Amino acid sequence: MATKRVVITGANGQLGQALQRTCPEWAEVIPLHRTDCDVTDPYAVAAQILPLQPAIILHCAAWTNVDACERDPLQAYRINALGVQHVAAIAQRVGAHLIMISTNYVFDGESAEPYHEFASPHPINVYGWSKLMGEEAARALCPHHTIVRTAMLYDRTSRNFVTTVLRLAREQSVLRMVYDQFGNPTFTDDLAHALWTLASKGVYGTYHLVNSGQASWYDWARAVVQIAELPVSVEPIPASAYQRAARPPRNGVLTSLAAPALGITLPNWEDALRRCLRGES
Repeated sequence: MATKRVVITGANGQLGQALQRTCPEWAEVIPLHRTDCDVTDPYAVAAQILPLQPAIILHCAAWTNVDACERDPLQAYRINALGVQHVAAIAQRVGAHLIMISTNYVFDGESAEPYHEFASPHPINVYGWSKLMGEEAARALCPHHTIVRTAMLYDRTSRNFVTTVLRLAREQSVLRMVYDQFGNPTFTDDLAHALWTLASKGVYGTYHLVNSGQASWYDWARAVVQIAELPVSVEPIPASAYQRAARPPRNGVLTSLAAPALGITLPNWEDALRRCLRGES
């Protein structure tokens, strides 16, 4: 496969770092950190990306702090919606394939079944709405776009649920975790490999990419402490007992119709968690 220049926005985030770790030989990666490229500034986006003339833009830059988005909606829309609009416009100008990372929070969580790519979005918080508006901007402005929805991302070093559980387990004897909200814990390295496969195939449309299986926050925390062999108990609590600024979807579980049709599937979430905690990719 011929070498292609690939720009990664949000390159300092946990997914951006995973994409750099798993970079295939055909990709000439140019990482853009937040300080390099402020996606809320259209002139900064143009100044950084236009001269590079990339073949692919992996747009990972986002504000993913769900509760902070709820407290500051305007900033959430500036980064997660307007930021995509700016990047998508430049992708269209240079003829690049835009791959935008979205979220399971575009759904309301009221379905009894996992959400596939053709389910109707209906966000219930600012973060979900801002990401959905970003999806719409990508679809409207860049014909060569791929939207990838994912969920519950983690790696072994960044600030995320897994590293938070490990820290709390060393500070407390009992952890209390929500048992009645569900999703797909997804290892960034597994997602990164799948994204590179999508990029290499040059396919467009909407895809759900998550580790297979589902878990509550309680299930996930129990698995973390068991695999890490930490002497701490994990107790289930209802979501109503954990006050947050934003209301997460009760059922945030994703499934995919589109990715398996291309031969793309991600491993089971428990296997992925074991590999992550053992330092394996």
